[in-house]
Amino acid sequence: MTKIVIVTGGSRGIGAATARLLGREHAAVVVNYRKARSDADAVVNDIKASGGEAIAVQGDVGNEDDVLRLFAETDRAFGPLTGLVNNAGIVGGAKRRIDALTFAGIMELMRVNVAGQMLCAREAVKRMSTRNGGKGGAIVNVSSLGALTGSPHAFIDYAASKGALDTMTIGLAAEVVGSGIRVNGVRPGLIDTDIHDDAGIPDRIKRFGPTMPIGRAGAPEEVAEAIVWLLSDKASYVTGEFINVTGGAR
Repeated sequence: MTKIVIVTGGSRGIGAATARLLGREHAAVVVNYRKARSDADAVVNDIKASGGEAIAVQGDVGNEDDVLRLFAETDRAFGPLTGLVNNAGIVGGAKRRIDALTFAGIMELMRVNVAGQMLCAREAVKRMSTRNGGKGGAIVNVSSLGALTGSPHAFIDYAASKGALDTMTIGLAAEVVGSGIRVNGVRPGLIDTDIHDDAGIPDRIKRFGPTMPIGRAGAPEEVAEAIVWLLSDKASYVTGEFINVTGGAR
């Protein structure tokens, strides 16, 4: 059976690496993006070149209308969904301590990183649940090492949003395990993506990579391997669990 997978935030970084890996496994992939249309199109082209099928769908996962359209377009293009990678997220701008946080900034993080993931999970469960006539499937939520450390002195609001995602992962896994759906999480550590530019720390990989226990930062492809494994039938007895892809960082 062909896997049909939505990858939110699939135009760059971990999302793009995951979408490309799914393409090499001949899946049908929906590459969701918010702004970077040219990057999303490049991912789609790579997926098709490697033997998979793909479309790009614009949408902000923190907007319910966009989420509904994302899933409707997936239905029309490929049919019944088998997998969701809840990867889209924002870091919230430059490094900051608690006294620099704003209400608007906190709510924007929660809108995208928490509400958005729940909306996408809701729509995936509606389609995949055997109780609704679906054929089952798998959801992988992309969290962060920050959910464990709290990211003090830098991103405690972002870490809190990922902690909420971890809690949702545990609860949702228990809620839908009897409906043929597995739900797991992946917690990346320091990974070499452009999210560090978004956070105003473009030299973060160079500065902190060598301090990781394994001696370097991770690559998006290394996180993608864990995500795709959790989506696959090879992980058929795994649900409500987390894989830490952190190079030994705790």
